[in-house]
Amino acid sequence: MGIIIDQSLCTGCETCLEQCAYDALEMVDDTARVNDNCNLCRACIDICPVEAISLEETRRQADERTAAASGVWVFAEQRDGTMPEVVAELLGQGRRLADQLGCQLAAVLLGHAVEPLAAELFAQGADTVYLADDPRLEHFNDDIYCQILARLIGRDQPEILLAGATALGRSLIPRVATAAATGLTADCTGLAIDPGPRTLLQTRPAFGGNIMATIVCPAARPQMATVRPRVMKAAEPQLGRSGRLVPVELAPEDTSRTEVLEVVRAIDEQVNLTGAEVVVTGGRGLGDAEGFELVRRLARALGGVVGATRGAVDAGWIGHAHQVGQTGRTVAPRLYIALGVHGAVQHVVGMQGSENIVAVNTDPAAPIFEVATHGIVGDLFEVVPAMLKRLEQTRG
Repeated sequence: MGIIIDQSLCTGCETCLEQCAYDALEMVDDTARVNDNCNLCRACIDICPVEAISLEETRRQADERTAAASGVWVFAEQRDGTMPEVVAELLGQGRRLADQLGCQLAAVLLGHAVEPLAAELFAQGADTVYLADDPRLEHFNDDIYCQILARLIGRDQPEILLAGATALGRSLIPRVATAAATGLTADCTGLAIDPGPRTLLQTRPAFGGNIMATIVCPAARPQMATVRPRVMKAAEPQLGRSGRLVPVELAPEDTSRTEVLEVVRAIDEQVNLTGAEVVVTGGRGLGDAEGFELVRRLARALGGVVGATRGAVDAGWIGHAHQVGQTGRTVAPRLYIALGVHGAVQHVVGMQGSENIVAVNTDPAAPIFEVATHGIVGDLFEVVPAMLKRLEQTRG
């Protein structure tokens, strides 16, 4: 085991020389070289700006792991025998990635009395379904779920593992990534394949949503990502499609230090923002909490739900369960109405997939108009009552 420097990557910037406390690095022919003073402290690995320095044994193991990995997996989250819509979205995207890589698409289904869900997973594109059906899995439990997933990953070595960026996914998948000694990109809004190195390009908002960063995991496998609901397109189900069902037996050591005594549905789960066909959102332009009554009236008239910007939530005008955006819910309804919403990028990230966007704002230069399908420059307290009146006239 030793430090190696990829001479084709080294730029001769001498950053590593400045970092090394043991004078173990020197410049030879304008590239860095390691001498006998090296004690494997690894400080140079962390500081190299072009990742030209690595530990020889680590690189060898990573290369073997990458070469052996194959297949795209989707964690098929379910609660009480029902899968959220994001599972179908992930299978649709997973199918596209698997076809591009020329490999199989698999779904991992954990729970109790959930075998009927396997037919849905096959219909949505899965070639293989790993099914762990056991009374111990009736309620979600991080410990046992992580143990099973990590063991399956170690045994069958998938190339990619995708999961929904839901409350359950955000709790479980980081633990699985740690157990599998691999990386994880959270809250992705885009996935693609770099075909040369078979690398998953994982795109997500960064720096407060001001830029979109593309992240890669070049060595460790599987490449893992959680994906926001409603940002991927679900494939059309193919009824009657079948595949390979692989039973997964729990091991005696699959136990947990915790016990689920009761499952209480949270208030935010009762606000079905992600599944709504119509979302009417209020922003700081409403002025105060009373302004949301107008938003609620329009939402009721259209059969929709109420959304809110972070600014409105932070002001205490409405609960966080209604928040749309980077730190709230991602929505993609058929109709999205933004009332008094300025259109910060953090909010736009959460609603830009909507089919039709109607924005009402007094500021003609508001960024929300850049993504709006239809824009109305005007006072929302005049425009919304006119909308409601027109709806009443249209409906007789």
